[in-house]
Amino acid sequence: MAKQETTAGHTNPAFVNDEGAHAGATKAAEAGESAAVAKQKELTKEQKQEKFQMLKNVFIISIAFMFLFTSFNSMANLQSSINKVEGTAALSTLYAALVISCAFVPTWMIKKFKAKWTLAVSMLGYSTYIAAQFYPRVWTLVPTSILLGLGAAPMWSAKCTYLTQVGTKYAALVGENAEVVIVRFFGIFFLFFQSTQVWGNLISSSVLSQGKEVDDTPDEVALLSCGVNFCPHTHAENNNTNLAKPPESQIYTMASIYLACALLSSVIIAVFVDPLTKYGEDDRVGSSTGKSGLALLVATFNHMRHPYQLLIIPLTIWSGVEQAFIGADYTAAYVSCGLGVHMVGYVMICYGVCDAVCSVSFSPLVKMIGRVRVFSVGAVINLVIIITLRYWMPHPDDFLVFFVMAALWGVSDAVWQTQINAFYGVIFPGESEAAFSNYRLWESLGFIFAYVGSTTTCVDLKTTNLIISLVFGIVGYYAIEVIERRGGLARDEEGKVVPADRLLLLKVKGVRGGRE
Repeated sequence: MAKQETTAGHTNPAFVNDEGAHAGATKAAEAGESAAVAKQKELTKEQKQEKFQMLKNVFIISIAFMFLFTSFNSMANLQSSINKVEGTAALSTLYAALVISCAFVPTWMIKKFKAKWTLAVSMLGYSTYIAAQFYPRVWTLVPTSILLGLGAAPMWSAKCTYLTQVGTKYAALVGENAEVVIVRFFGIFFLFFQSTQVWGNLISSSVLSQGKEVDDTPDEVALLSCGVNFCPHTHAENNNTNLAKPPESQIYTMASIYLACALLSSVIIAVFVDPLTKYGEDDRVGSSTGKSGLALLVATFNHMRHPYQLLIIPLTIWSGVEQAFIGADYTAAYVSCGLGVHMVGYVMICYGVCDAVCSVSFSPLVKMIGRVRVFSVGAVINLVIIITLRYWMPHPDDFLVFFVMAALWGVSDAVWQTQINAFYGVIFPGESEAAFSNYRLWESLGFIFAYVGSTTTCVDLKTTNLIISLVFGIVGYYAIEVIERRGGLARDEEGKVVPADRLLLLKVKGVRGGRE
């Protein structure tokens, strides 16, 4: 393994082995750490107060997002069980709006309203979607989903802008390395964010469990319509009591709690977070990405000519597809059908906890066993689960199996969410804006494909599509690794990667020249 990872093609640090290859870099890092420590200074009373204010803003934003996604994530997980067609159609619309929003809205909105009020206003879009749950119809869910999708991109961009800017100022104040501080602030944020699966699903399951009889289970014949035999358009005819929609009183109670959480998140931002202008927001040039909306759109599509981008697209789509499957299809066809809607939250808590724990664990694991093996483990786990889901018929007697499947899916999802993001960063050095714009685009399309099919396609076909999507995705990833180990991509005289269309044209000319 070590020999393979030190071939001539590895000019990209992502493809260099950690053992021994970076001894000089390690010493430099240690020297940098010593220098950073040496630069730390004794703070005055006013500077300590300013330091406290910065940390307060980071924690307040993190708490606000925790309240917001406690409500949204849990309600989204239940859509395929309580709103069936309308709910999943609205979710596919949401991600379509998000794709459009990523290209045009963040730059304009952050410039117009500044980072703080972009956060507060965008969060209200989530509140309208939660409010629509009181009267869930296509004409209430779809428009509010569009509003949510349009606000999601500027909200996340404003969050990144705020934490990055405050992190930079904080580092200058205390004499630490800016990159280290920013990573620390994002770590604090995601610590709160990852906990939302626990709190939100705990609320939904507690509410939906009220009045549920222990022996209120469907007969064996009704259970045969679950799992791989589940079809969204025919399940109502199967007389499965688990699939009955919960009483409206319970849905209203749950929606009221979630709406209060969503509104509270916006109020928290508006009241307790300091304007970013206090930390030099007006000194920033351009948008949070450094490009205008139109320039970013052009760069995004131009980046698709990069051979690695073409190869990583299937795995990026897979990331959206697999998240949509566990959130919509597994919850409806297996958990709701086999155990009841009231158990969806408990199962998804198990999924969320395993996902969060593994997300933290995989970074050091990559250093120990290598990225290829971590990707391979994620693919094998997912493949085994999908094949199992094709043959396992969910039954209340298999209570623990529902949780084991969700837990293992959480482990594999942690691979995709942490490692695909990191992989984009290292294979596209200096092209982060266009690269991550592509990431958002193709992952969102994966969500759209999955949610659109969720209302019309049987689980039998969905699991087949999952296997095909996973295989194409992991093959594309392996292709990138192989290319790097064989010397990397072709480059022009300026050292830039030759685009895929130009590379193909050169090969065609070469074949023709050989024939002549």
